[in-house]
Amino acid sequence: MKNLKSICICLIVTMASVSTIYAQKKFQLPQLGYAYDALEPNIDSETMQIHHSKHHQGYVNNLNKALEGTGAENLSLEEILKNTSKYATAVRNNAGGHFNHSLFWSILTPNKGTQPSRQLLQAINQQFGSLDNLKTSLNNAAASRFGSGWAWLSVDENDKLFISSTANQDNPLMDISEEQGIPILGIDVWEHAYYLKYQNKRGDYLSAIWEIINWDEVSKRYEQAK
Repeated sequence: MKNLKSICICLIVTMASVSTIYAQKKFQLPQLGYAYDALEPNIDSETMQIHHSKHHQGYVNNLNKALEGTGAENLSLEEILKNTSKYATAVRNNAGGHFNHSLFWSILTPNKGTQPSRQLLQAINQQFGSLDNLKTSLNNAAASRFGSGWAWLSVDENDKLFISSTANQDNPLMDISEEQGIPILGIDVWEHAYYLKYQNKRGDYLSAIWEIINWDEVSKRYEQAK
């Protein structure tokens, strides 16, 4: 009887351990690395808190739920996105939402005056003529996106930079994207990203965001994407 009891206890402990390991593999909300009010006045504290703890958390929760029973539970986020066409719309939307926001938080910084690396600036000048031209082109892509979506600076398969825009939570990593590549900078133009402070003035938000772009992070992503 004692042996049976011991076996049962071992089974319970083993199952609990497996459940813990499985839970650890589920996607989680990333930490920002800065306070909610750190990006003011460019992005206000209330918007950051709602955007991160409510909207992004919702994408994470819904992604974990949407992946249950798909066989993709243990795949990386990038692997899922590159095979988006294989999965249901709920996976597409929430995997995109999780990836896009995770990138977005990382390329923002309260530190003023960061600059592109020499290599990235050289590529920018070659593709767009100047950093100012890049900003104008990216802002145009963001401003002309009807409804909700994103504007992207990405690296294509030939290691060249390109600008694109996607609807909703799509991004250039997805196999369903018209222009595919590895995004290194993304600007969120969903209204929840700016409406509390800027209301319908998307252009003002797009002008202000360049003051808090983390070019150190964008440069690192550029080198990794090549």
